[in-house]
Order: sequence, then C-alpha cells, then structure tokens
Amino acid sequence: MGAAWGQRVDIINHTCYPVLEIGIYHQTNLFKTAQMTSPTAENASPNPLQFKPLNRLVASVPLYIQIAEGLLNWVDSGRLAPGDRLPPERDLSQMLGVNRMTLRHALEMLEAQGLLARRQGAGTYIADRKIERQAGQLVSFTKRMREQGFTPGARVVSFEERPCGAALAAALRLPTSAPIYDIRRLRFLNGQPVLLEHYTLPIMRFSCLAQYDLERHSLYEVLHEHYGVDVHRARLSLEAVLATAYESEQLLVPLSAPLMLERRLSYDALGAPVEHGQDHYRGDRFQFVTETAALAL
Repeated sequence: MGAAWGQRVDIINHTCYPVLEIGIYHQTNLFKTAQMTSPTAENASPNPLQFKPLNRLVASVPLYIQIAEGLLNWVDSGRLAPGDRLPPERDLSQMLGVNRMTLRHALEMLEAQGLLARRQGAGTYIADRKIERQAGQLVSFTKRMREQGFTPGARVVSFEERPCGAALAAALRLPTSAPIYDIRRLRFLNGQPVLLEHYTLPIMRFSCLAQYDLERHSLYEVLHEHYGVDVHRARLSLEAVLATAYESEQLLVPLSAPLMLERRLSYDALGAPVEHGQDHYRGDRFQFVTETAALAL
C-alpha cells in the first residue's frame, strides 16, 4: 500500500497537521502493508485511492459512520473488489487517525450488513456482491439464478404429512386438521447454502407429491407439469429476522445472523390458494429490490 501526505487545517486550533490519503497496490487481491512514514517518489502509489478525510467537526455524523461510508465508496467506485483484503486493524486505524475501537465499530457494522467477511486467521475481506431478488416478481429460483450465472442446487431437508392448524387452514381455505404436506428444502448456489424454503400444500389437491424429485425440479414446475396448476399471483411480505439455532445450522451462518423472511400465499388463476411459504434468505447474500409507480398526488 502506498500513501500520499497532504495538509489539513484544524480550524479550531489554527494549526496544520498531516492527512493520509490511502493508496492500494493490488497483488493477488491482497493489500500490502503500509509504512506509516512520509513517502518518497519511489514508494508513492501510482494510482492512490483517495479516502475522504474524516470530518471531526460534524458531530451529528459519528466517525465510525464516516469510515463505513468511505469504505462503501471504495467498493461502489470499483477501487475495492469482492475478495480484496483490508489492511490489519492497527494499520488501518493509524491511516485514518482513529482508535481501533472506532474502526472496529465500523467494520462490525459492515460485516453485519454482509458487506465484509472475516476469515479466522486470514483477515477481513470485501464480501461477494449481493444477489438481487425482485420482490415483486414470481420467478422460479432455479431459473432466476441460472440467468445470473450461478449453479443452483437443492436438498430436501424434510417431507412430512400432518394435520393443518387453524390459522393455516383459514389461509389455504381448508377444514381445520385437513392433511397437508410440510416441506423444508435447502437451496444452494455454487455449493453454498443461501435459502431455506418451507412449503405447505393441501394433500387433497396434490396427491402423491412425494413421488416427484424436488431436488432436481422446481416445485412450481412439478405443479404445472403433473397437476396442471400454475401460480398466477401471490401475496408477499418481507421481514428482517435473526437466525435461530436451526436456521443457523442449515444455512451455515452464525446464530442471530441477519436473514430476510419472505412469507407468501400463492393463488392460481381462479383465485384459489395453492401453497403457503416461509422462506429464509441469507442477509449477506441477497438484497430485495422493487420498482414503484409514479408518485400519486
């Protein structure tokens, strides 16, 4: 890592002190350790990354927020790419002129948002870019992920038949205690678990569903090809939740890691309920996007 020194005026004390502008050499996606000395022409970075100086006079914006926003600006500008490693905390805190506790607060916030990944004994890295999930569209997960260049996979965690509870029976328009399928399926992208699906469907409408391979085929594909049922619309709700011990184990995330819970009730073309779903998406891998119509005045 190279560095360029400038001068910043302390308005309060009317004094000048050096400000570090951080430059990065990329070498196998790792950062070189910086020498915290004034650089010469030999070690100055030919393409320095300009980190916006921290504004200590803006009391309403904490320093750790400014640090986090500065790192995000690097990522958005392409100066930092997924897989790049940040300098050690001690070096980075010295570069920014803040204590390690303040820096750690910024890094922990970005890690909780899935923007940084810490690897035990290896350092802190820029995480992979999040996958966009169109919140307002009903598209097969398999089809959508293949279109984005991923290799999707699936594993059925459980497939059970049980009586339906009162609330779910009302949603699916079934008698209380009517038999339903209760299916949990884990979805993978390039071998990594990213989504835990939970479906419930009425047995009386979809008899013998267990004979179809839900690890190789989309549920909606099976319903279309073997039962002549297509999902025409759905009511969706999104809620940020924390991973339980079960979800943590299945998705390979820490306990209480952020997840996005999608609750769904889908309907066929005649308006009859088809299935009820509760899907948990890893918060570090997905972001939900939607488009809105023009503002109604």
